[in-house]
Amino acid sequence: MSLTLPFENLSAWQQTAFSAALLERMLPNYRMFSEAADFGDFNVLRNQLNLIWQRLEQGQIKINFAVQLEKLEEVIPDVEDFDFFGVYPALDTCMALGSLLQAIQDKDDETMANVSTLSTSSVRYYLEILLASEHESEQEIIIQESDIDEHPLMAWEVASQQELFDAAAKGKANKQTCQLLKQLALSEGLSNLGIEV
Repeated sequence: MSLTLPFENLSAWQQTAFSAALLERMLPNYRMFSEAADFGDFNVLRNQLNLIWQRLEQGQIKINFAVQLEKLEEVIPDVEDFDFFGVYPALDTCMALGSLLQAIQDKDDETMANVSTLSTSSVRYYLEILLASEHESEQEIIIQESDIDEHPLMAWEVASQQELFDAAAKGKANKQTCQLLKQLALSEGLSNLGIEV
């Protein structure tokens, strides 16, 4: 189930707001990893996402992209250094935030669309690991694409992205739309992997 959203139908503001809302759902994954691994700094990511929301709400906020991307670079985990699953969604979160900052700077829809792809990929990889561990006793594990596509967590990811996309598409470029998107993103109190916020 590849999620193809008509990004070109959104204004740059709407694309940014949609992507920021997706990141709200990914951020808890980084926080959990950071606390468990005693690595990185969740506040760097939180502050950067807050800056993006402020820019969306107020319009005049200047962001020094080079500085922010450098700060982000310092807290990106290397998967070689950690031997537990949490490093992967943490890395996806950093890559998604980096894509969003880069896309705002370059005014590039393709880079912006990476946020949606990374969120879905994060869920997909988590489900591959989860389903494999459930079948550990079997000699040969074959996980079908349909097992992942039909899993409730993937269905929820797709539905959540669609709901946020529709809300961004209908929303005006103002603070109310930002608040609505944040509220929708966090309404279940869970990250995109089902981790409690």
